[in-house]
Amino acid sequence: MREVGPRLGITPTCTALGLPTATYYRRIKPKPAPARRPSPPRRLAAQERTAVLEVLHQPEFVDLAPAQVHARLLDRERYLCSERTMYRILEENHEVRERRDQLRHPHYAAPELLATAPNQVWSWDITKLLGPAKWTYFYLYVILDIFSRYVVGWMIAHRESAALARKLIEQSYVRHGIKSGQLTLHADHGSSMTSKPVALLLLDLGVTKTHSRPYVSNDNPFSEAQFKTMKYRPEFPDRFGSIHDARGFGHVFFPWYNTEHRHSGLGMLTPQEVHYGLAQQRLQARARVLAAAYAAHPERFVRGVPRPPALPTEVWINRPTTPLSTPKSVSEPEVVTNFAFTAPYSPAADSTHIQVSPRIDVGEPLGSLGGELHIAALNTEEIH
Repeated sequence: MREVGPRLGITPTCTALGLPTATYYRRIKPKPAPARRPSPPRRLAAQERTAVLEVLHQPEFVDLAPAQVHARLLDRERYLCSERTMYRILEENHEVRERRDQLRHPHYAAPELLATAPNQVWSWDITKLLGPAKWTYFYLYVILDIFSRYVVGWMIAHRESAALARKLIEQSYVRHGIKSGQLTLHADHGSSMTSKPVALLLLDLGVTKTHSRPYVSNDNPFSEAQFKTMKYRPEFPDRFGSIHDARGFGHVFFPWYNTEHRHSGLGMLTPQEVHYGLAQQRLQARARVLAAAYAAHPERFVRGVPRPPALPTEVWINRPTTPLSTPKSVSEPEVVTNFAFTAPYSPAADSTHIQVSPRIDVGEPLGSLGGELHIAALNTEEIH
């Protein structure tokens, strides 16, 4: 600015840079040295201030507030200074602070998780379902793959329990063929999520455990969004008459969510299609339909040949502001689909149904547009 301004003109240069001319002249104007503030004539001398501090440090006064010290000195017919001056002297010596113990919140770093394929990052959470009477609840546990939004396991129980959560996580891990070091499991700071049984299980399975920051729901967005989708369904009741009613709703909702619900974040594909590698086949079929529509009436498409929404190649929880190194990748999953079933789980003090999606071979994944999935027979088994 100093070099170009005088040659091109100060006003045009400031206008081109979007800088007010007053700001330019204020910056180049030399700043005068700050005037030293004179000491007030009523200020105590250095020796007097030292004497006041020594009195405040005496054992009988060290734990008292200046108001208490000032009053007690007056009762002894002694005056050193005003109460406010005592505060000033203490503040100059960095001896004024909150006397009570203060809760100091530690700094929690935001979790930064990346998934570029299914079964890399799972998110899980627990939500309450209103029971038949006031203050009665049923607890819904849901494990979700963040890349495909596929519900890999769910359970409804009478209570929130680390032992039940451990069972659900373990069965989901086994059913989906997860290998050690492959998966990251993300959750919030609930008691079951941070419990020792769950932590030891994940350590044995080779699963990386991450947690949201306390009271930050944005750190677990996919589970929260899935709960919202469920609770905004027209058939979701205000209350469930019994736990069997709640489980019956789950047996209808979760198959719909996995196999029929189209996600805007997945290019309007279903979680099943993304989770089991059927997405590109579906997108190609949609592209053929759009291309045929364009060929029939090109004048209706002012932007050229329409294309279906693309499938995201990566999914983040808290995308970092700085670029990271190349993300890890896993091999493409085999072409399989997933079908829900119910298996009873009956601990001694509770009756709980754990629903884990088994892996089922597909006879013919997707034929022509509108083709159906041919699925082998299911073999259910009791989970203990």
